[in-house]
Amino acid sequence: MREEGKKLHPLVELAKETVEHYIQEGKVFQPRKIHPEITERAGVFVSLKKRGELRGCIGTFHPTKETIVDEIVANAVNSATKDPRFPPVQVAELPDLEYTVDVLSQPECIESEASLDPKKYGVIVESEWSRGLLLPDLEGVDTAQLQIEICRRKAGIMPDDPITLYRFVVRRYT
Repeated sequence: MREEGKKLHPLVELAKETVEHYIQEGKVFQPRKIHPEITERAGVFVSLKKRGELRGCIGTFHPTKETIVDEIVANAVNSATKDPRFPPVQVAELPDLEYTVDVLSQPECIESEASLDPKKYGVIVESEWSRGLLLPDLEGVDTAQLQIEICRRKAGIMPDDPITLYRFVVRRYT
């Protein structure tokens, strides 16, 4: 759990306000404050945890909205309500949620897994029309091979299917 009184980064505060407003009011939050990063466009993932366990995580690896703020708002709502691994967040859960916002760099194509470091780089594995993504620095993911294996499973890519690899870095806000 987050220490009481610890100030959230403005992008994390935006994700939190968005989820709380949507779950309580059924309406998409319209942010009032402007943050300097909103003029930037980037892929964004919003992760929710409840008592240290993943509760939702949805994101985009390429920008789909006009600004990072718009990307956060859309992905925060989707993380809370549309992650197929979990039921939608309920009002009673809101006090127990912790939020992380990851802003992704532009993915770069790499030749091999030797160019990966699971603590530093996230990975995208692509084969024909299938694509899987894994964020960097995840607990229990200590090798590039495991990153790639998880991405293959997520995307339904068979172990012997040829793949293209991409790596990216994130700015992680908590």
